[in-house]
Amino acid sequence: MTKVVLRLPTVKARSGLSRSTIYRRIAEGTFPKGIQLGSSRTVGWLESDIEAWIDKQIHESGSPNTPIANRPRTKRRITKRVDS
Repeated sequence: MTKVVLRLPTVKARSGLSRSTIYRRIAEGTFPKGIQLGSSRTVGWLESDIEAWIDKQIHESGSPNTPIANRPRTKRRITKRVDS
């Protein structure tokens, strides 16, 4: 099986996350760690790791095929406007 290594711009595009969010989530342990590619500054991610992370996010948020009415609800804070 061929392993594909993704560089940061591709990981950002696929995940929808910024560079700083990716590295913060790596530090938190909630995003796949990159692998060293040659020099100490060159990093890549296995495509399979990124795809698995995306699949996990989809699963945790509810399947895209699940009707919205059946998805877990998020609590929303409603503030009442008071006219003075």
